[in-house]
Amino acid sequence: MLFDDAYDGAIDPLELFPHWLEEARETEPNDPNAMALASVDETGMPDLRMVLLNGYSHQGFVFFTNFESAKGRELLANPRAALLFHWKSLRRQVRVRGPVQQVPHSDADAYFASRPAQSRIGAHASDQSRPLESRNVLVERVATLTEKFADGEIGRPAHWSGFRVMPLQIEFWKDGAFRLHDRVVFTRPDPESDWSRTRLFP
Repeated sequence: MLFDDAYDGAIDPLELFPHWLEEARETEPNDPNAMALASVDETGMPDLRMVLLNGYSHQGFVFFTNFESAKGRELLANPRAALLFHWKSLRRQVRVRGPVQQVPHSDADAYFASRPAQSRIGAHASDQSRPLESRNVLVERVATLTEKFADGEIGRPAHWSGFRVMPLQIEFWKDGAFRLHDRVVFTRPDPESDWSRTRLFP
């Protein structure tokens, strides 16, 4: 069971999550920090893609991206998002919903500097989510930038930064026999409030 129904003590979902993530690191063959990110476009049409969780704290869940990409434009226009972590090896998932804020420039600079040089060059080379005439155009642009940055620092592009999803709802789901799954959802009205906990039918 996920939680004992007789247990009345306070449980902070933001303290439980890293334990589940750490267990996933031991069993998932690829990218245990992968998560589905949902946003909506200007028409209200949902959009969904996989990204990587790059940071985590009691403030929320952080990922980095090109702000001129589809997800970047959508989240800047409508700063609300949903996340889904699905760990097949553990038969578990975690769902997160909440408002989104931009991370400080210093955080984005520090993470960008930690990436491999080719990944930093790729961030400069890619007009993410926009039409690409051919693969060769991208390859040639990467080659040109590799030569340009050969002897210098590869700084973070102004349009590349990070978002933090500040959870107002977190649901923990654990597989159960005969589809009698265990589901517990935590909610709060704002990021400064205490959490309430509710068990859900599977």
